[in-house]
Amino acid sequence: MKTLLVAAVALIDADGRVLLAQRPEGKSMAGLWEFPGGKVEPGETPEAALIRELHEELGIDTWTSCLAPLTFASHGYPDFHLLMPVFACRRWTGIARPQEGQRLAWVRAADLRSYPMPPADVPLIPALQMWL
Repeated sequence: MKTLLVAAVALIDADGRVLLAQRPEGKSMAGLWEFPGGKVEPGETPEAALIRELHEELGIDTWTSCLAPLTFASHGYPDFHLLMPVFACRRWTGIARPQEGQRLAWVRAADLRSYPMPPADVPLIPALQMWL
């Protein structure tokens, strides 16, 4: 089974809320909410992938020094195994706005379970709640 490396980030605003993005129609798991991020390309570090993805998907910029390792997910899907390092980020420039048709929501840690998420993301909620 193929292993897919994906990096994700918990963007945390000044009020302690976390940004979730809803997967748009036409993508696998459409309608589910997830932490922003994406595939790590060959030769790319997870941090570089997040910096690229945040710029492409949300129009914001951050730096490796602002990405703090938080936890990771390891989850078997029918067609692949997902390995996902998750970072926390409190500093970026710009205003997060959807660039790819996705919906965004700033969510309090206590309310994260109210948003349906892909199976790999659900176990991340307690780690994030403890960290916040």
